[in-house]
Amino acid sequence: MNARFCAHQFIYEVLKIQDSVALLSGKKNEDTSLSLRVEDIMVKEVITIDEKSTVKEAVEVMNKFEIGCLIAVRKGKAMGIITERDLLKRVIADTKDSTKTKVKDIMSSPLVIVEPSMELEEAVKLMFQMKIKKLPVVDAKRLVGLISLTDIARFQPHVIKILKQLSIKQAAPKSMRKVVDYYVV
Repeated sequence: MNARFCAHQFIYEVLKIQDSVALLSGKKNEDTSLSLRVEDIMVKEVITIDEKSTVKEAVEVMNKFEIGCLIAVRKGKAMGIITERDLLKRVIADTKDSTKTKVKDIMSSPLVIVEPSMELEEAVKLMFQMKIKKLPVVDAKRLVGLISLTDIARFQPHVIKILKQLSIKQAAPKSMRKVVDYYVV
């Protein structure tokens, strides 16, 4: 059974349990759903870089703004994401020349995106299902924000509760473990 299916199945089971509790109590348990939407906590000032830029240029931008990722764009359209993990796995580990390697050659693509109006709970589920920590927010094909697992974990105590339930039933994906262990414990 693949990890994606396991994460999805676990989320389904948690929600089924929550729905059963609400049904038995005779009313909808307001604690089982988030009233927040992605747009409520997303970062609106997203730093981008042209996909034809070099990895060295990308690192310089990330250092300048003290951020852990950049959205790679082509003609203003979001095409991929470059994260610190991408740099480690696809540049450093492969001993590529950062002055010659292009962002488009190491970025994660295609992007998994969300809309600003998506419920925050659905965004968390998508992160777990896809094993990612950052989601670009796109509205009418235009990049309008970025939401990260860290943003969510810091912002909403109820999301912490959901993450705890998920991590009790199933180990957090390796790429998410540090955030879950640090903020959720």
